[in-house]
Amino acid sequence: MRIAYLVVTHKNPRLLEKTIHVLSSEDTAFFIHVDKKSDLRDFSNVHGGNVFFSDTRVPVYWGEFSVVRATLLLLRRAFQSSESYDYFLLLNGSEYPLRSRHYIHTYLGANRGFEFMNLARVPAPGKPLSRVSTIRYESDKPVRRFVSRALAKVGMAQRNFQKYLGNLEPYSGRMCWALTRDACEFILDFIDQNPHVQQFYANTLAPDEDFFQTILGNSKFGQRARGNLHFEDWSVPGPHPAVINEGHIALFRSREKVFDGGGLQGSVECLFARKFSDQGLHLVEVVDEMISQKEGCIQLRIGRDKTNIE
Repeated sequence: MRIAYLVVTHKNPRLLEKTIHVLSSEDTAFFIHVDKKSDLRDFSNVHGGNVFFSDTRVPVYWGEFSVVRATLLLLRRAFQSSESYDYFLLLNGSEYPLRSRHYIHTYLGANRGFEFMNLARVPAPGKPLSRVSTIRYESDKPVRRFVSRALAKVGMAQRNFQKYLGNLEPYSGRMCWALTRDACEFILDFIDQNPHVQQFYANTLAPDEDFFQTILGNSKFGQRARGNLHFEDWSVPGPHPAVINEGHIALFRSREKVFDGGGLQGSVECLFARKFSDQGLHLVEVVDEMISQKEGCIQLRIGRDKTNIE
């Protein structure tokens, strides 16, 4: 099981360094895009034979298509590698694993062929149709952006998405995912053959939660989707999940396996959690201890079962 981690980040270099350290193995590689607005020198301690920074960098803005562009840069870079990866995991630099690298590899191996992505046909709870029916220009088009946002307030920035998407049903979900090589190949081929879909989503809100989801949701791969591998706490108001705190860690400790009950499509075991930061690295150390305790207990039970069999 070979894994390519695709990391779109702009801060938290110490967290990223720690994450790479605990996830690294001879079967993993990390492809990293650092926001062009960020100082690349801050990530000077993030290195290794399996770590590859994107030479091409774009300025990334929250809720805009630049997130998708950065992701595609990493995905194409990973496919250019001499290695053939089985799974591609998209991260955003604010997560940390809740399980060891061995557990993650074993989990993906046991579930080989499934796509770990939230999929919800729009409209859905928290995913209104306005996500695709309202024009929203990117920050590099300030005049158009200002005008469209003003028009949107009075309901005059609408468009018929079916005119652009044709028979495609719009889907939505969350940014992070873990996809098979076949699914990623399908995405890249689809984009090359349907550039109008990319052009359409370039003028929508939060396309990183819709673009890949719509492509796969309208394909056979949508039937293989099993939910997201990330724990996220969306109980706080606003457009971002809560920062992980001691209360979350206590919750993780109390359960042998962590599930995200807020999943848009079922619920699978969470192998990662977000949001962590460089300011909360002490919590990462606690998570490391938790993983050791949990997986030590698993190995102990396996040993006891073998003894009983013998």
